[in-house]
Formats: sequence, structure tokens, C-alpha cells
Amino acid sequence: MKYLCLVYYNEAIMKKMSQAEWDGLNRECIACVEDLSAAGHFLDGAPLQTTDSATTLRVRDGKALVTDGPFAETKEQLAGFYMLEAQDLNEAIRLAEKIPPARYGSVEIRPVRELLESNNILGSAV
Repeated sequence: MKYLCLVYYNEAIMKKMSQAEWDGLNRECIACVEDLSAAGHFLDGAPLQTTDSATTLRVRDGKALVTDGPFAETKEQLAGFYMLEAQDLNEAIRLAEKIPPARYGSVEIRPVRELLESNNILGSAV
């Protein structure tokens, strides 16, 4: 089963890291991905730019409403994601514990809902 691990941390705290600390964390993340990949658990993932580069889109009554910034103001901001393959939630939790930025914030783990295809039409809405 696929699990999406959303990595959150407080950008203000992360911006206070020295370059050496930041580089060390990035090396840890790369090593984590290499280990997860070697074990067949890593499917995809990427870090995100900071929230000051975010744009939020809402469609209401057929009209697109675009605003600068993230969806909501929070203490922790979405920093990236890991898409993992795991047998169950317990294994996904065990794997997500290895994600280095979890030490600085949190990792939200959610099972991926597979969309069923029926007559070339997706059977479930997002």
C-alpha cells in the first residue's frame, strides 16, 4: 500500500540554522532516501520551496480565485513529501520515523486512496 508522508516544520526555526547545519540535514535526507530506496520503500518525494513562494487556488462558482501564500497560517509549514510503499500503517510509521526533519517538526502519514478506472472514466472523485 502507498503512504504519503507530509513533512512539516517551522520555517522560522529552520532559517536560523547555520549553513553547515542545513547541509548536514540535507545529507541526512539524501541518505534516508537512499536507504528507503534500497529497501524498496521509496517511491517518490521532493522538498518544497518555502511558503513565501506558495500560491493558493480556489474555484468557486466556476471562477478561479488565486491568492499568494499557503492555504492556512500554521505554526509548521509543509516542507516536502515522501511517497512510501509499506505493508500497513505500522510499517509506514516505522519508515517515517527515519525521516530526518521529523526531529524539527512532524510527519503526517496518510494512506493513498487509489482511484478505480471504469470504462476509461475515473470511478471516484478526489
